[in-house]
Amino acid sequence: MNTLTDLPPKSVEFMIKDNIAMIDIRRPDEWQATGVIKNAHKLTFFDEYGNHDIPTWMRQFEKIVTSKDEAFVLICAHANRTRVVGDFLIQNHGYKNVAHLAGGMALWLEENRKVVFD
Repeated sequence: MNTLTDLPPKSVEFMIKDNIAMIDIRRPDEWQATGVIKNAHKLTFFDEYGNHDIPTWMRQFEKIVTSKDEAFVLICAHANRTRVVGDFLIQNHGYKNVAHLAGGMALWLEENRKVVFD
């Protein structure tokens, strides 16, 4: 059984250099407030009310992660949403190399790691 991998910010920073897909599932207001990790794809999963549109999200996601074996990293504010979405992708869709940023953007920023604003 595949499980979601918890990656500390330091490991994620190395993966960015290796062109591993980073997918930030937060909302636009969160991206504007804190910035995003360089080269991260912005793909909101839950809206401010906790609603989601799985078919639309999956279509966009599959354009980024084109194989069930491809490694990717999910990013959110505190690693709560990414745990839910990561487990969903493993259990319901058969993705094998699913990781998320442990501690989320909160820990990333606490460690003074770089973000970009656009």
